[in-house]
Amino acid sequence: MSDSQILFQIKGHIAYVSLNRPDKHNGLNEQLFRELITTAKLIRKNKSIRAVILSGEGSSFCAGLDFKSLSKNPMMIPRLFLKLPWTSANNFQRAAYIWRTLPVPVICVIQGNCFGGGLQIALGTDYRIATPNSQWSIMEGKWGLIPDMSATTTLTTLTRYDIAQELTMTGRVFSGDEAFDYGLASKISNQPINEAQALAEVICQKSPDQIAATKLLFRKTWKAGPRRSLLWERLIQLRLLGRKNQKIAMRNGLSGKDKEPKAFANRSQF
Repeated sequence: MSDSQILFQIKGHIAYVSLNRPDKHNGLNEQLFRELITTAKLIRKNKSIRAVILSGEGSSFCAGLDFKSLSKNPMMIPRLFLKLPWTSANNFQRAAYIWRTLPVPVICVIQGNCFGGGLQIALGTDYRIATPNSQWSIMEGKWGLIPDMSATTTLTTLTRYDIAQELTMTGRVFSGDEAFDYGLASKISNQPINEAQALAEVICQKSPDQIAATKLLFRKTWKAGPRRSLLWERLIQLRLLGRKNQKIAMRNGLSGKDKEPKAFANRSQF
């Protein structure tokens, strides 16, 4: 659609998703929240996709909530904040956490501002590749609020308790280099889109079922106790053993470097 605030295209097995409000530093309004969720759902259904690169058009990844848009649309908050009884998250939370639940890895490219809701969306992805001078902030504290777009589920797996609490309490702005030191950025690069593409291409060469299984395994077991972790290892491995892509991986692994590897089938088990 010409008025879409998300640019979405698929090249090979890689889906490129880009926030497209560059004049607003990709500030989040109601339409953008909803399009993020809709786009993620499309990716989940497309079993040919093996990796996602999430970025922002223009000079920033995302500067957080667009307060000017909110002032013109005050009903946005209750519409997105209220949760259906049978769901676990409202649409604020889903726009960020849905990337964590996709069966394919999501690589976030961060430049310029990555504030508030934009930071929580980035934390919901699997890898965050940022420029060293990018600017990060859990900015909700500036407005007397707490982060409520799933940061409590993502920060706990990425950084220390004291760092998470200090950054949330102060809302201070910190650099990409600092984000890497805190465990929030996965890698620092002056050309983050190139790094993201290189990583996505490597991932696309692996069994898509194994990649999806790995993502599910760590989501279910990270910081869980041994009983739960060992159970999930067994359950997920059973979904891989003897399947088409697992057989292809075995064949490719045993055939030697001089033989052309057989192409994997589309994701099937996850």
